[in-house]
Amino acid sequence: MGEAFRFDASKPTSLLYEKNGNGYKLIGAMYTAPVRFTEAVLNDRIPLSMAQWHQHVNMCRPPKGREIEMLAKTPKFGLAGSISTQDECDAAGGTFMPHLYGWMVHMYPWEKGLDQIWSVERQVKDKSAMEHHHDGMNH
Repeated sequence: MGEAFRFDASKPTSLLYEKNGNGYKLIGAMYTAPVRFTEAVLNDRIPLSMAQWHQHVNMCRPPKGREIEMLAKTPKFGLAGSISTQDECDAAGGTFMPHLYGWMVHMYPWEKGLDQIWSVERQVKDKSAMEHHHDGMNH
């Protein structure tokens, strides 16, 4: 991934879409950085005073053929799942992932204020893990 070596705001890692009727609407962009990056390096890319870099950690991926379980009202697996340790995940037959994607920040450029443009809460409110779609881009 080029993000390990450079940052180019005109080339996000992926685009964010939201379900809109029978199609999808572009709502933003996601930028990523390797998990090894320090806060100082992240701050040089997008200042921590503006945006909250975050990670998805301690996720249990479901066993093959049971992916639909991630969409349950109270899922055990996936980003919104209740399983958050290696032992619990092993016992459930899943694959434990201590880090998923590394550091990331989402930007919603059509919003009004800086806290909405760089919102982390929007992801939680909109259940982004299930309703937003990331279109990965390779640069």
